[in-house]
Amino acid sequence: MSDMQINQILQQMRSMAEVSAGKSPVEANSDVSKPDFGQMLKDSVNAVNETQQVAAGKATAFELGDPNVNLSEVMVAIQKANVSFQAMTQVRNNLVSAYKDIMNMPV
Repeated sequence: MSDMQINQILQQMRSMAEVSAGKSPVEANSDVSKPDFGQMLKDSVNAVNETQQVAAGKATAFELGDPNVNLSEVMVAIQKANVSFQAMTQVRNNLVSAYKDIMNMPV
């Protein structure tokens, strides 16, 4: 996974966190259609899953003695997967908290 893809994932997670916190994301262009929140969340989860699968694949290849995979690549991939998972967990926690707040509002 490239740095650009990771930055896009992080940006999506930040925008989801802003939306869950009640802040409206800044739109640079009013012609742009609004993103579907459910699709953004699904894409983010899929990206985190892909990152974890890549890390697991590199770890397995290293364990099997693949000469094309070195330890530093494996460790970086595992850390990327860990950071993306932790960020996704925080987004989920904020979404659950926002849901609870909404459910506890008087009608």
